[in-house]
Amino acid sequence: MREFTIGANDAGQRADRFISKAVPKIAGGRMYKFLREKKIKLNGKRCEISTRLSEGDVITMYISDEFFETPPASDLDGISADVSVIYEDENVLLAYKPSGLVVHEDDENTRDTLIARITKYLIEKGEYDPAGEQSFAPALCNRLDRNTEGIVVCAKNAVSLRELNAAIREHRLRKRYLCAVVGCPRKPSGRIETYLEKVESENTVYVRTKRTPASKTAVTDYRVIKTAGELSLVEVELQTGRTHQIRVHMAYIGCPILGDGKYGRNDVNRRYRRRTQALCAYSLGFNVGASGPLGYFDGKTFTAPEPAFVRELFGDND
Repeated sequence: MREFTIGANDAGQRADRFISKAVPKIAGGRMYKFLREKKIKLNGKRCEISTRLSEGDVITMYISDEFFETPPASDLDGISADVSVIYEDENVLLAYKPSGLVVHEDDENTRDTLIARITKYLIEKGEYDPAGEQSFAPALCNRLDRNTEGIVVCAKNAVSLRELNAAIREHRLRKRYLCAVVGCPRKPSGRIETYLEKVESENTVYVRTKRTPASKTAVTDYRVIKTAGELSLVEVELQTGRTHQIRVHMAYIGCPILGDGKYGRNDVNRRYRRRTQALCAYSLGFNVGASGPLGYFDGKTFTAPEPAFVRELFGDND
Protein backbone atom coordinates (compact mmCIF):
# COMPACT_ATOMS: atom_id res chain seq x y z
CA MET A 1 0.00 0.00 0.00
CA ARG A 2 1.12 3.56 -0.73
CA GLU A 3 -0.46 6.90 0.17
CA PHE A 4 -0.07 10.24 -1.58
CA THR A 5 -1.16 13.43 0.13
CA ILE A 6 -2.03 16.08 -2.41
CA GLY A 7 0.11 19.20 -2.06
CA ALA A 8 -0.26 22.69 -3.54
CA ASN A 9 1.50 21.73 -6.78
CA ASP A 10 -0.68 18.63 -7.19
CA ALA A 11 -4.06 20.26 -6.54
CA GLY A 12 -6.42 21.29 -9.33
CA GLN A 13 -5.63 18.47 -11.73
CA ARG A 14 -7.72 15.44 -12.58
CA ALA A 15 -7.11 12.34 -10.51
CA ASP A 16 -6.05 10.24 -13.51
CA ARG A 17 -3.48 12.83 -14.58
CA PHE A 18 -1.95 12.97 -11.13
CA ILE A 19 -1.77 9.18 -10.90
CA SER A 20 -0.15 8.91 -14.35
CA LYS A 21 2.59 11.34 -13.32
CA ALA A 22 3.06 10.14 -9.75
CA VAL A 23 3.19 6.44 -10.67
CA PRO A 24 4.09 6.31 -14.38
CA LYS A 25 4.39 2.52 -14.37
CA ILE A 26 0.60 2.17 -14.14
CA ALA A 27 -0.31 4.87 -16.67
CA GLY A 28 -2.90 3.88 -19.27
CA GLY A 29 -5.13 0.82 -19.21
CA ARG A 30 -3.63 -0.68 -16.06
CA MET A 31 -4.48 2.45 -14.07
CA TYR A 32 -8.12 2.41 -15.19
CA LYS A 33 -8.33 -1.27 -14.30
CA PHE A 34 -7.06 -0.55 -10.77
CA LEU A 35 -9.57 2.30 -10.45
CA ARG A 36 -12.45 0.05 -11.50
CA GLU A 37 -11.33 -2.60 -9.02
CA LYS A 38 -11.14 0.07 -6.26
CA LYS A 39 -7.47 -0.65 -5.70
CA ILE A 40 -6.99 3.10 -5.91
CA LYS A 41 -9.13 5.19 -3.54
CA LEU A 42 -9.53 8.89 -2.90
CA ASN A 43 -10.08 9.85 0.74
CA GLY A 44 -11.08 6.25 1.46
CA LYS A 45 -13.75 6.13 -1.24
CA ARG A 46 -14.01 5.14 -4.89
CA CYS A 47 -11.77 7.39 -7.01
CA GLU A 48 -13.36 8.78 -10.15
CA ILE A 49 -10.92 9.61 -12.96
CA SER A 50 -12.33 13.10 -13.60
CA THR A 51 -12.34 14.24 -9.96
CA ARG A 52 -10.38 17.47 -9.47
CA LEU A 53 -7.95 17.04 -6.61
CA SER A 54 -7.77 19.45 -3.69
CA GLU A 55 -4.85 20.15 -1.39
CA GLY A 56 -4.95 17.72 1.52
CA ASP A 57 -6.74 14.93 -0.38
CA VAL A 58 -5.28 11.47 0.15
CA ILE A 59 -4.94 8.91 -2.63
CA THR A 60 -4.37 5.37 -1.38
CA MET A 61 -3.11 2.66 -3.72
CA TYR A 62 -3.47 -1.01 -2.80
CA ILE A 63 -1.11 -2.31 -5.47
CA SER A 64 2.21 -4.13 -5.63
CA ASP A 65 5.36 -2.32 -4.51
CA GLU A 66 6.98 -3.05 -7.89
CA PHE A 67 4.97 -0.20 -9.42
CA PHE A 68 6.51 2.33 -7.04
CA GLU A 69 10.12 1.71 -7.97
CA THR A 70 11.51 5.18 -8.59
CA PRO A 71 12.87 5.66 -12.09
CA PRO A 72 16.26 7.34 -12.31
CA ALA A 73 16.08 11.13 -12.05
CA SER A 74 16.66 13.13 -15.18
CA ASP A 75 20.40 13.39 -15.65
CA LEU A 76 21.42 17.04 -15.62
CA ASP A 77 25.15 16.35 -15.33
CA GLY A 78 26.99 18.59 -17.74
CA ILE A 79 23.99 20.85 -18.27
CA SER A 80 24.69 24.53 -17.72
CA ALA A 81 22.68 26.45 -15.13
CA ASP A 82 23.44 29.68 -16.95
CA VAL A 83 20.07 31.24 -17.76
CA SER A 84 19.58 34.78 -19.02
CA VAL A 85 16.78 35.94 -16.72
CA ILE A 86 14.64 38.88 -17.81
CA TYR A 87 12.27 38.65 -14.83
CA GLU A 88 11.75 36.23 -11.96
CA ASP A 89 9.61 35.88 -8.86
CA GLU A 90 8.29 32.96 -6.80
CA ASN A 91 5.79 32.00 -9.53
CA VAL A 92 7.21 32.89 -12.92
CA LEU A 93 10.55 33.09 -14.71
CA LEU A 94 11.01 34.90 -18.03
CA ALA A 95 14.15 33.69 -19.78
CA TYR A 96 15.89 34.86 -22.93
CA LYS A 97 16.47 31.92 -25.25
CA PRO A 98 19.45 32.35 -27.57
CA SER A 99 19.31 31.27 -31.18
CA GLY A 100 20.48 27.67 -31.63
CA LEU A 101 19.11 26.33 -28.35
CA VAL A 102 16.05 24.05 -28.39
CA VAL A 103 13.36 24.59 -25.75
CA HIS A 104 12.62 20.88 -25.14
CA GLU A 105 14.31 17.60 -25.94
CA ASP A 106 13.85 16.98 -29.67
CA ASP A 107 13.85 13.98 -31.99
CA GLU A 108 17.64 13.90 -31.73
CA ASN A 109 17.38 13.55 -27.92
CA THR A 110 19.26 16.80 -27.38
CA ARG A 111 19.99 17.05 -23.65
CA ASP A 112 21.06 20.68 -23.56
CA THR A 113 17.67 22.40 -23.73
CA LEU A 114 16.26 25.58 -22.28
CA ILE A 115 14.00 23.70 -19.84
CA ALA A 116 16.96 21.56 -18.71
CA ARG A 117 19.01 24.69 -18.02
CA ILE A 118 16.15 26.34 -16.13
CA THR A 119 15.55 23.18 -14.09
CA LYS A 120 19.25 23.03 -13.17
CA TYR A 121 19.19 26.74 -12.31
CA LEU A 122 16.19 26.32 -9.99
CA ILE A 123 17.68 23.23 -8.32
CA GLU A 124 20.93 25.09 -7.62
CA LYS A 125 18.93 28.02 -6.18
CA GLY A 126 17.09 25.60 -3.89
CA GLU A 127 13.72 26.50 -5.41
CA TYR A 128 13.00 23.11 -6.96
CA ASP A 129 13.57 19.67 -5.47
CA PRO A 130 12.61 16.85 -7.87
CA ALA A 131 12.57 14.32 -5.03
CA GLY A 132 10.11 16.44 -3.09
CA GLU A 133 7.54 16.69 -5.88
CA GLN A 134 4.98 14.01 -6.72
CA SER A 135 3.75 15.27 -10.09
CA PHE A 136 5.08 18.76 -10.87
CA ALA A 137 8.17 19.98 -12.67
CA PRO A 138 8.96 23.51 -13.93
CA ALA A 139 7.34 23.91 -17.33
CA LEU A 140 7.62 26.24 -20.32
CA CYS A 141 4.37 27.92 -21.39
CA ASN A 142 5.42 29.04 -24.87
CA ARG A 143 7.83 27.72 -27.44
CA LEU A 144 10.25 29.19 -29.96
CA ASP A 145 11.93 27.48 -32.90
CA ARG A 146 15.54 26.41 -32.36
CA ASN A 147 16.87 29.33 -34.40
CA THR A 148 14.50 31.99 -33.07
CA GLU A 149 15.69 33.97 -30.06
CA GLY A 150 13.68 35.78 -27.44
CA ILE A 151 11.46 35.59 -24.36
CA VAL A 152 10.17 32.24 -23.08
CA VAL A 153 7.88 31.93 -20.04
CA CYS A 154 8.47 29.27 -17.39
CA ALA A 155 5.96 28.44 -14.64
CA LYS A 156 7.60 27.60 -11.31
CA ASN A 157 4.51 26.05 -9.71
CA ALA A 158 1.27 24.37 -10.76
CA VAL A 159 -1.00 27.35 -10.06
CA SER A 160 0.98 29.69 -12.28
CA LEU A 161 1.22 26.99 -14.96
CA ARG A 162 -2.58 26.67 -15.11
CA GLU A 163 -3.06 30.45 -15.16
CA LEU A 164 -0.47 31.06 -17.87
CA ASN A 165 -1.66 28.18 -20.04
CA ALA A 166 -5.22 29.51 -19.82
CA ALA A 167 -4.06 33.02 -20.76
CA ILE A 168 -2.21 31.67 -23.80
CA ARG A 169 -5.13 29.45 -24.81
CA GLU A 170 -7.49 32.43 -24.60
CA HIS A 171 -5.10 34.75 -26.48
CA ARG A 172 -4.57 37.03 -23.47
CA LEU A 173 -0.81 37.35 -23.98
CA ARG A 174 0.41 39.98 -26.44
CA LYS A 175 3.40 38.57 -28.33
CA ARG A 176 5.50 40.86 -30.49
CA TYR A 177 8.57 40.05 -32.56
CA LEU A 178 11.33 41.89 -34.41
CA CYS A 179 12.60 40.50 -37.69
CA ALA A 180 14.87 41.54 -40.53
CA VAL A 181 13.26 40.79 -43.88
CA VAL A 182 14.46 40.87 -47.46
CA GLY A 183 12.73 43.68 -49.33
CA CYS A 184 10.00 45.93 -47.96
CA PRO A 185 6.29 45.15 -47.62
CA ARG A 186 4.14 47.02 -50.11
CA LYS A 187 2.17 48.61 -47.28
CA PRO A 188 4.03 50.04 -44.26
CA SER A 189 1.64 48.18 -41.95
CA GLY A 190 -1.07 45.62 -42.38
CA ARG A 191 -2.59 42.28 -41.52
CA ILE A 192 -1.83 38.93 -43.14
CA GLU A 193 -4.63 36.40 -42.83
CA THR A 194 -4.45 32.99 -44.49
CA TYR A 195 -4.84 29.30 -43.74
CA LEU A 196 -1.70 27.39 -42.85
CA GLU A 197 -1.25 23.65 -43.27
CA LYS A 198 1.67 21.75 -41.79
CA VAL A 199 3.00 18.68 -43.58
CA GLU A 200 4.52 16.65 -40.75
CA SER A 201 6.64 14.42 -42.98
CA GLU A 202 8.42 17.50 -44.34
CA ASN A 203 8.25 19.66 -41.19
CA THR A 204 7.12 22.38 -43.57
CA VAL A 205 4.12 24.73 -43.46
CA TYR A 206 2.21 25.78 -46.58
CA VAL A 207 -0.13 28.71 -47.17
CA ARG A 208 -3.64 27.80 -48.30
CA THR A 209 -5.88 30.59 -49.58
CA LYS A 210 -8.91 28.39 -48.96
CA ARG A 211 -9.65 26.23 -45.94
CA THR A 212 -8.64 22.58 -46.14
CA PRO A 213 -9.37 19.80 -43.62
CA ALA A 214 -5.78 20.03 -42.30
CA SER A 215 -5.38 23.82 -42.34
CA LYS A 216 -5.78 26.37 -39.56
CA THR A 217 -6.50 30.10 -39.65
CA ALA A 218 -3.40 32.24 -39.11
CA VAL A 219 -3.42 36.01 -38.50
CA THR A 220 -0.30 38.19 -38.33
CA ASP A 221 -0.09 41.99 -37.94
CA TYR A 222 3.07 43.79 -39.04
CA ARG A 223 4.61 47.28 -39.03
CA VAL A 224 7.74 48.41 -40.88
CA ILE A 225 10.10 50.23 -38.48
CA LYS A 226 12.94 51.17 -40.84
CA THR A 227 14.73 50.09 -44.01
CA ALA A 228 18.42 49.78 -44.86
CA GLY A 229 19.23 48.96 -48.46
CA GLU A 230 17.46 45.79 -49.46
CA LEU A 231 16.46 44.94 -45.88
CA SER A 232 13.62 46.09 -43.63
CA LEU A 233 13.22 45.90 -39.87
CA VAL A 234 9.67 44.79 -39.13
CA GLU A 235 7.70 44.47 -35.91
CA VAL A 236 5.24 41.58 -35.97
CA GLU A 237 2.40 40.84 -33.59
CA LEU A 238 0.84 37.38 -33.54
CA GLN A 239 -2.93 37.08 -33.30
CA THR A 240 -2.68 33.29 -33.64
CA GLY A 241 0.21 30.98 -32.80
CA ARG A 242 0.74 28.53 -35.65
CA THR A 243 3.95 26.63 -36.41
CA HIS A 244 6.41 28.79 -38.41
CA GLN A 245 3.67 31.41 -38.76
CA ILE A 246 5.82 34.54 -38.98
CA ARG A 247 8.37 32.91 -41.28
CA VAL A 248 5.70 31.62 -43.65
CA HIS A 249 3.62 34.79 -43.66
CA MET A 250 6.53 37.12 -44.36
CA ALA A 251 7.65 34.87 -47.22
CA TYR A 252 4.06 34.82 -48.49
CA ILE A 253 4.03 38.62 -48.94
CA GLY A 254 7.38 38.49 -50.72
CA CYS A 255 9.57 39.58 -47.79
CA PRO A 256 11.16 36.44 -46.33
CA ILE A 257 13.11 36.66 -43.09
CA LEU A 258 16.83 37.04 -43.55
CA GLY A 259 18.67 33.83 -42.67
CA ASP A 260 15.64 31.58 -43.06
CA GLY A 261 16.90 28.53 -44.91
CA LYS A 262 13.49 26.91 -45.28
CA TYR A 263 11.24 29.75 -46.47
CA GLY A 264 13.77 32.44 -47.34
CA ARG A 265 16.22 33.39 -50.09
CA ASN A 266 19.47 31.48 -49.76
CA ASP A 267 21.32 33.78 -52.17
CA VAL A 268 20.69 36.75 -49.88
CA ASN A 269 21.34 34.65 -46.76
CA ARG A 270 24.77 33.72 -48.12
CA ARG A 271 25.56 37.33 -48.99
CA TYR A 272 24.89 38.40 -45.41
CA ARG A 273 26.43 35.20 -44.00
CA ARG A 274 23.28 34.45 -42.02
CA ARG A 275 22.74 30.80 -41.11
CA THR A 276 19.78 31.40 -38.75
CA GLN A 277 16.69 33.52 -39.13
CA ALA A 278 16.88 37.12 -37.88
CA LEU A 279 13.81 36.76 -35.69
CA CYS A 280 13.36 37.66 -32.02
CA ALA A 281 10.39 37.37 -29.65
CA TYR A 282 11.22 40.68 -27.99
CA SER A 283 8.05 41.74 -26.15
CA LEU A 284 5.45 39.95 -24.03
CA GLY A 285 2.40 41.68 -22.56
CA PHE A 286 0.15 40.06 -19.93
CA ASN A 287 -3.62 40.37 -19.74
CA VAL A 288 -4.24 37.79 -17.03
CA GLY A 289 -6.93 39.50 -14.97
CA ALA A 290 -6.41 41.51 -11.81
CA SER A 291 -8.22 39.12 -9.48
CA GLY A 292 -6.38 35.83 -10.17
CA PRO A 293 -3.24 34.37 -8.59
CA LEU A 294 -1.11 36.26 -11.11
CA GLY A 295 -3.13 39.46 -10.87
CA TYR A 296 0.01 41.46 -10.14
CA PHE A 297 1.10 40.63 -13.72
CA ASP A 298 -2.00 42.12 -15.30
CA GLY A 299 -1.20 44.95 -17.69
CA LYS A 300 2.57 44.45 -17.49
CA THR A 301 4.78 44.22 -20.56
CA PHE A 302 8.30 42.77 -20.54
CA THR A 303 10.83 43.61 -23.24
CA ALA A 304 14.03 41.79 -24.11
CA PRO A 305 17.31 43.56 -24.85
CA GLU A 306 17.61 44.63 -28.48
CA PRO A 307 18.83 41.62 -30.50
CA ALA A 308 22.28 41.83 -32.02
CA PHE A 309 21.01 41.53 -35.60
CA VAL A 310 19.17 44.88 -35.27
CA ARG A 311 22.38 46.73 -34.45
CA GLU A 312 24.40 44.81 -37.02
CA LEU A 313 21.98 45.38 -39.90
CA PHE A 314 20.24 48.65 -39.07
CA GLY A 315 22.48 50.51 -36.62
CA ASP A 316 20.85 52.15 -33.60
CA ASN A 317 17.10 51.57 -33.52
CA ASP A 318 15.91 55.12 -32.81
